[in-house]
Amino acid sequence: MENKKLIRWPRLVYGVVTLLFAGIIYAWSILKAPFEVIPGWGATQLGLNYTITICFFCIGSFISGMIAKKTSSALRLIVSAVMLFAGFFIVSRIDVSGNVSSNVAVLYIAYGVISGVGVGFAYNTVLGMTSAWFPDKKGLCSGASLMGFGLGSFIVGRVANALGRSENIGWNKTFLIIAIALGVILVAASFLVKPPPAGTVFPAPKARKKARPTSEVRDYTAKEMIKHPSFIKVFVFVALVASAGSASISFARNIMLDVGSTESFAVTIAGILAVFNGAGRLAAGWVFDILSIKKTMFIIGCLAVIAPLVVVLAITASSFALGVIGLCLCGFSYGCGSSTNIVAAGEIFGPKNFSLNLSLFTFVLIPAPFAATLAGRIKDVTDGFAPTFLILAACTAVGFAVGMTLKKEK
Repeated sequence: MENKKLIRWPRLVYGVVTLLFAGIIYAWSILKAPFEVIPGWGATQLGLNYTITICFFCIGSFISGMIAKKTSSALRLIVSAVMLFAGFFIVSRIDVSGNVSSNVAVLYIAYGVISGVGVGFAYNTVLGMTSAWFPDKKGLCSGASLMGFGLGSFIVGRVANALGRSENIGWNKTFLIIAIALGVILVAASFLVKPPPAGTVFPAPKARKKARPTSEVRDYTAKEMIKHPSFIKVFVFVALVASAGSASISFARNIMLDVGSTESFAVTIAGILAVFNGAGRLAAGWVFDILSIKKTMFIIGCLAVIAPLVVVLAITASSFALGVIGLCLCGFSYGCGSSTNIVAAGEIFGPKNFSLNLSLFTFVLIPAPFAATLAGRIKDVTDGFAPTFLILAACTAVGFAVGMTLKKEK
């Protein structure tokens, strides 16, 4: 089918907006506020909820990828809408004055399991559908989509925080509002986020003149991909270069206080990091469309190694300015690493099994919460963040070295 005029950019806008709302799961540091004051609900219990959420987000993405060829994108998005509505609705009904242990279990099941799986369905489906419309701009498309997902915690999270602290609304009604908003957005997405019709003709890639045509890329099954050395190398690369970024997101406020920041700015830095995280996803996607995967990974790896070293220098010199620069670099490089998975899944392993292959790359997110936990433990033992970020710099250097062994696919 020849198109007189290919209209596809609105498809990307729909996808970005959908993932912006789905990114609410990353706003747990804000949404946990009403539970922090409850006796018996300590940092350990609330921190575990985030870990559960990320794990089931990956599982949801995997299930969505598994059934992608047998179900429509509309059905998968409706399933996501139902699960997210149900998850946040149940959280809105939690009686904080009731039995502590049973309420924590309800939180884990509703927010962690049900909502986590729902977001995984939305993430995998939206990325798969929007990427299908941009085979010539895979990096830019994935970067823009991931930017929306990353900024969800900053934009939607701040709105939720304002509503939750309002005397007229409160946190229970805020969770109910989120439930309704997510349900409406994802049901709307089921009508708007669609795959391109068969035979749609797309522009040929222009920037990367030496790039292989899509028709020459071999399509790997998921089983073949996980056994392939390139999958392992990209997986290790992303997991390790993201370690410093994960720790910086968790401890940005504490680090800024250590280098002389005011409490007000130390709180604000979390929002600034979210912006740089989103910008890194978009920038990396754009660069992937211009340079080869390995060259782009080289740039990302260099940034990832430098970033924690700047943080160490800031702590050692008690420099406010270097603290801001170092943390922003950590957030930016963390965002850059997130775009690597999507480009690798499509360009190295082919478009035919993209949804399922991407879902396997998504499991790289699971080590992130544990990296932050380990960083906190090192800080407790050493009584400072400098040794922590030196160790993280070494981890990113190892990831960088592994990534640079990636070879051109035949």
